[in-house]
Formats: sequence, structure tokens, C-alpha cells
Amino acid sequence: MDWSDLQVFLAIARAGQMGRAGAALGMDPTTTSRRLRRLEAALGETLFEQTREGQVLTEAGERLLAKVEAMAQAATAIGEGGPASASGLLSGTLRISASEGFGSWFLAAHVPDFVRAHPALTLDLVANSGFLSLSKREADIAVMLSRPKAGPVIARKLSDYSLRLYASQGYLALGGMPQAPADLLKGHSLVGYIPDLLYAPELRYLDELQPGLAPTLRSSSINAQHHLIAAGAGIGVLPCFMGDADPALVPVLPDRRITRSFWLVTHKDTHQLARIRAGRDWILGVVQRHRGQLLLD
Repeated sequence: MDWSDLQVFLAIARAGQMGRAGAALGMDPTTTSRRLRRLEAALGETLFEQTREGQVLTEAGERLLAKVEAMAQAATAIGEGGPASASGLLSGTLRISASEGFGSWFLAAHVPDFVRAHPALTLDLVANSGFLSLSKREADIAVMLSRPKAGPVIARKLSDYSLRLYASQGYLALGGMPQAPADLLKGHSLVGYIPDLLYAPELRYLDELQPGLAPTLRSSSINAQHHLIAAGAGIGVLPCFMGDADPALVPVLPDRRITRSFWLVTHKDTHQLARIRAGRDWILGVVQRHRGQLLLD
């Protein structure tokens, strides 16, 4: 049996689609399919069922996946003992998945210190709308908006963080400063998320400030919302580590704050790998030192 065929199987199991797995491996779909069929022929079992959404593991596939993931974990551990590790340096790739705002406005500012401490390590910072799956090994570490309810993961609370309303000085010069949450219902443009594209229920904010509030300028991206607010398009909720960092923005109803939490999540099978421990400890240290940016007193 060819180990590379097992790698193809693992990529398909994690991606859930033949095309995405092939792209991750640098293979065309025909080659990916042929390698899978070769593995199934060698084992005498069907490993995936074809559905409208993609490939779904059969019972035989589930059994094989557990064994192949153990092999992949062992291979990763061996890789950490390579030349870079022999010289005292961490090597390989560390992939961190974080919410768009936290990843781009908070964590990215502290990446240079981590890179200088681990020059032989490749760091992937995936900061977008949504999270990669640790269960499918799409990421090594995730900073999430809630504690996962299931899966082979280890989660700990990272920090609470504060959010509040912001607007540009130009917008307030034209529309006036609201004095109470109810004022937002009368003549103000509100910026917020697209309700049916929310990737986490924790992103529903406006109803907590005043029942009946709904955005008329909407985006699935918190960075796009920030640009809309800064351009004077309306009033919107931003994490304070974003809003307070922009001198062009003014807090609106500054005493009305929303509190949410970040959770640090790793996979049970890989959380003790040296590169993952280093990434986890770095994130914990950064948050501890700069908690004042996240949570207003």
C-alpha cells in the first residue's frame, strides 16, 4: 500500500470534497479520484459515498480515518524532531484560525514577536468570517466566539471582550449624537451583519441595545463594517479593540457596552505538540499583557 494514497484519503476526509482535497494536494481531480480508487481496490472496501455536497465517509472509511490520523500525528511528531528542532528551533507549520476582527486587529499586531522567537516555523494566520475545523485538522489552534459543544477538542476561556457603538465625526455632525438607545430608531442609519449569513449567534448585537434595531447597511465582514462606519455611512457596533484604535471614530452611547468571550481551542490529539504549545502559550501571553485593549473597565 502506498502511503501517499493514504494522504489523499486523509485530504478528502478532511475537505469533504474531491476537488478541494485535490487543490490542497496540488493534484487535478482525475488524479485524486484515481488514487482513491487504487486505495479502495487495495483494501477491498468503499471508503466514501458520493452525495450532492461531496464525499461522505462510509463505516469502513471511518475506521480507516482513525488509523490514518494516528499515522499523520506520528509523522508530524517526527517532523518536529528534524534539523530545526535539533538546533533548538521549532519547525513545520502552525495554523491559527481566528475571527476576522481579533485576528487582523489584535493578534496580527503581535505576530512579529512570535516570528522572531521561532524563525524556522511557518505561521498561517487565518482571520476571516468563520472558523476552520480542528476536528478535520484544518487548523492547529482556533480562537472562537463560544465553547465548542462537541468534538475531540480542548477549550479554555481566553478572555471577555467589550463592544460598543461607534460613528464618524462627520456622520454625527450631520445626524446628531443619540442620547438614548431609543434615539437609534429615529432617522439613523445602522451598520451590521447580514442576519442569514451570521457564522455565530454571538454576533447578534443590536437587539441587546434596543429591541427592534435592525441594520440597513449590512456586511458579513467586520472589517467592511468598520470601513462603512469610518466613511460616515452609519452607526454600528464594533469590538472596542477596533473602534478605539481608530481616531476617526467616536463612541456613541459609550456607557452601553456589550460583552462577549473568546475561547482558545486545540485538538486533543495534537495539543501537546511543541509548535502548538508554543502558539497557545504565545496567544495566552499576548492576551494577558494586553487585556485592557479587549475588555474596558
